[in-house]
Amino acid sequence: MDIRHLDLLRELAARGSVTAVARATYRTPSAVSQQLKAAQRELGVRLVEPAGRGLRLTEAGRLLAEGGAAVATTLAQVQARWDAYRSEPSGTVSVAALPSAATFLLPEVVRRLATTAISLRCSDFDLAEAEFARLAADDDVVIAHSLTGPRPAGADGLVVVPLAREPLDVAMADDHPLAARAALTPDDVAGEDWIGVPPGYPFDTVLQSLARAVGRELAVSQRLRDNRLVEALVASSRHLAILPRFTTPTDAGVTLRPLTGVPATRHVTALLRPDRAERLSVRHVLEVLRAVGAEGERRHRRGVSAPSP
Repeated sequence: MDIRHLDLLRELAARGSVTAVARATYRTPSAVSQQLKAAQRELGVRLVEPAGRGLRLTEAGRLLAEGGAAVATTLAQVQARWDAYRSEPSGTVSVAALPSAATFLLPEVVRRLATTAISLRCSDFDLAEAEFARLAADDDVVIAHSLTGPRPAGADGLVVVPLAREPLDVAMADDHPLAARAALTPDDVAGEDWIGVPPGYPFDTVLQSLARAVGRELAVSQRLRDNRLVEALVASSRHLAILPRFTTPTDAGVTLRPLTGVPATRHVTALLRPDRAERLSVRHVLEVLRAVGAEGERRHRRGVSAPSP
């Protein structure tokens, strides 16, 4: 049994198409297809089958893809022990993150890693919750978020490391009438005009929960991804929005108030392929991320400030 064939099947399981595997491994689709045929000849069993215009793994192919993942994890464990024996963690660790979580995590993480032999290669992605898991095929660490729990949708088979729990607050202009209240209920905000995010994004889950709680749809006039743009619009209007507590500035015309009565906390987590989670440098980066996330929670534990009497 050729380990390279197992790795090829693992990549196909992770990426979903021959074209994606070819692009990620710097081969042509034809070369990948030929290697799949060679694996089938060697093993004497059908590993892939037609699915629409592409291919999908058969039951045998899925079994061997899982074996390929196990082999890759074992090799990574051996490499990590060898690296620990020889020296301190070193190398480049790639991190893909949603911007709002990266804002409160990565600056301090980069600062702490500056005295080590590890460097970060960072990229930012503003995606729907279920789309973050696919980034783990190309990046060592993916920083994602979810309202339903530490494991975002689509993250089956990945290692999930909780980093922080962050309240999502109701944002409004400083002179909005609701800014005089210490906290808000669904009934307080249901009749207001909202700026939301596209469906599938965790912040939209809060608005959906509000709509269910009051038994009617909310008035959402805009659906935008960029938090800075949302902040600017909220500060200059009577619209409300759901924004994250840790990174929303409250000195530029925006007031935050906690929301009660519906789930309004997001889980910020790191997603990794099991083999990459074993690398010594990746494990060190995870330790720093967890420490910085915990410190961020402690700084904001007292919540947003109450209105002045």
